[in-house]
Amino acid sequence: MSKQVHLIAIGGSAMHNMAIALHKKGYRVTGSDDEIFEPSKSRLAKLGLLPDSIGWDAARIHANLDAVIVGMHARKDNPELLKAQELGLKIYSYPEYIYEQSKNKIRVVIGGSHGKTSITSMILHVLNAVGKDVDYMVGAQLAGFDCMVKFTEEASIAVIEGDEYLSSPTDLRPKFHLYHPNIAVISGIAWDHINVFPTFDNYVDQFRIFTQKIEEGGTLIYCELDAEVVGVANAARADIQRKPYGIFPHYIENGTTVLQFHGTEIPIEVFGNHNLQNLNAAYLVCESLGITTGEFMRAIASFKGASKRLELVKKSVDRACYKDFAHSPSKLKATTQALKEQFPNRHLIACMELHTFSSLNKTFLEQYDGAMASADEAYVYFNTHTLEHKKLPPITAEEVRLAFNSPNVQVITDTQLLLNVLRERDYANTNLLMMSSGNFDGINFEELI
Repeated sequence: MSKQVHLIAIGGSAMHNMAIALHKKGYRVTGSDDEIFEPSKSRLAKLGLLPDSIGWDAARIHANLDAVIVGMHARKDNPELLKAQELGLKIYSYPEYIYEQSKNKIRVVIGGSHGKTSITSMILHVLNAVGKDVDYMVGAQLAGFDCMVKFTEEASIAVIEGDEYLSSPTDLRPKFHLYHPNIAVISGIAWDHINVFPTFDNYVDQFRIFTQKIEEGGTLIYCELDAEVVGVANAARADIQRKPYGIFPHYIENGTTVLQFHGTEIPIEVFGNHNLQNLNAAYLVCESLGITTGEFMRAIASFKGASKRLELVKKSVDRACYKDFAHSPSKLKATTQALKEQFPNRHLIACMELHTFSSLNKTFLEQYDGAMASADEAYVYFNTHTLEHKKLPPITAEEVRLAFNSPNVQVITDTQLLLNVLRERDYANTNLLMMSSGNFDGINFEELI
């Protein structure tokens, strides 16, 4: 008899993908949510998984459920959660259930403040290309993959993107503490999520704990160019094998990055030092899983990048527009530098939106010092209403400008004004980079282009 699972807050990006993965595994899946937006709504409806009504209903919870999975959107007093607790059902947070599905497999967990999705995507792209069947959980929709989560009985390997954010409203442990990797990656440590980790040292502690969760005799693959990461790696247990990495050997010719390895040269689609670090991490993971160098190089040549990670929107002979999920200081700096270094002779206009809790926090703003200095022109946008919505103290455009601390930065708080500035530009020999975890309050990139 197939297992029955119920997902509380099924409409979330991660949760609806888990629902689809469990459905494909043959489980009987039900769910609930108080709001479900696209594309989750259509994807769930297509498979008959969309709840028949919106809202919470304790009657959905019954004694025959094998598991109840709780998403971050649910609150502690959720009536369905309370009913599940009352019945003594097995209740899991999202990451706990990822572990439940992968506990008998070789688990590869990619952690770090930046690059997690890209590294995970590169690994999956290569494994898919060489025909190696793996389970996975990744934080973006990937070309060639119809779902962000995959569960099977057959696969012996699970590749998991290891987010350091909290597991659920009732489980305040970082997600990546729950996966117990056999192979772990730490790509970088740059303070983020200050609403949860109030000091930098408290944030770094989460990565120290992550290394303690590595299985006995496991492997830690880490970026040797990040001093904080090196400190964490050096403090790891003696039984853990350490594999440091830096920037993959390469050169740039006419806007194309070419990998160099033992006399072999392979042109690739992605670029930037941070992507070449990510690629090196992916190479070491694949090597640990038995993939040969030749297999890796042939496969990685066709990798076009993860969604919203230096994603090409449109290009012509002398210009291009890219969008990126970057919002933290380290990501802004790396992404802006990457585009400037790849096209040194093109004018670079970079725009970013302060959108997250951390980025809009007055005490955190100073972390952005010089983050967009490598752009020829830089525009920082934020919406004052977002501050009110997140119940944060007001900040001024001048405070933001001073925090970024470079003469190329202008601060704009009106979407229409930003659009006007961008539309009036002459883009001859110019690249445009749009960076946000939001959408600049509704800017349509296709229309802008």
